[in-house]
Amino acid sequence: MREYAPSKINLFLDVIRKREDGYHDLGTVFQTVDAGDTVSAEVRADGQIVLTYNNPQDYPVEKDLVFKAAVALKAYAAEQGVAGAESLGADIYLEKVMPLGAGLGGGSADAAATLRLLNRLWNLNYQPEVLEGIGAKLGADVPFLVRGGTAFAEGIGERLTFTKPLQLPEGEYLLICTPLDAVPTKDAYAGVAKSGPARWDAYKAAAISGDVQNGGCIADSAALLKPESFFNAFEGSVFPLHPLVADMKAEFSRLGAKVALMSGSGASVFGIFSTKEQAETAADAMKSISRYQKVTRFWVPTL
Repeated sequence: MREYAPSKINLFLDVIRKREDGYHDLGTVFQTVDAGDTVSAEVRADGQIVLTYNNPQDYPVEKDLVFKAAVALKAYAAEQGVAGAESLGADIYLEKVMPLGAGLGGGSADAAATLRLLNRLWNLNYQPEVLEGIGAKLGADVPFLVRGGTAFAEGIGERLTFTKPLQLPEGEYLLICTPLDAVPTKDAYAGVAKSGPARWDAYKAAAISGDVQNGGCIADSAALLKPESFFNAFEGSVFPLHPLVADMKAEFSRLGAKVALMSGSGASVFGIFSTKEQAETAADAMKSISRYQKVTRFWVPTL
């Protein structure tokens, strides 16, 4: 059994305030993209969870979010009194394509895909809300990536309001590139400006109708995809420390992208081009400064 793990970009990302617990309140719009890893699994009868990869990773398997997701789902089933939960086991294989430290949520996407996959493999039949709750304990991006599509997120990213999934206008394509650099999360947060709620509130007012806080919003796709609507507060803290990321964004613009933006806390940059040919030409031009590239479109869930 196999499950695709689409990654994400952030169409808008602002840092509102630092909280007393040390985390930051954010305002962001998540969008899944058709670029990701693949998770496969088969049932094991001995209750063990075994994870292998197409390429060895440079960290212990127990630290991998895929392994943690499998353990967490099994533990939840046991807590809920599922018969035979202690014997639930799986051989899991992760075909890793996405780069690490890229701001694309690759590891979180793998964890979300693992929850969906094992939910089916083990015949647990939990609703997405249950998987999202389990995922929230693994990482802030995991709950969104359980479903994917388009969502407004607040808090540390856990308060989600899903909207009708966005589609790029016909003919337009997305280019995602990761420069020859990685951005530690601490670098992004250390110097980021905390803007307060005004910019996020203004963005929501322009981009949606209804109440994002209570799940009743309807997104205005035209407003969300206007070049001037794209924003990432972390560019202000990341670019001075990681000039390769700043240079890549400038290169996107030079090569004709309608919009270019860093995703998440970096280091990846994405751009939207008017045609697939333009996106492919830009990708060729940036091969020498990229460790990952993908010409693609938004990924829209089927359910």
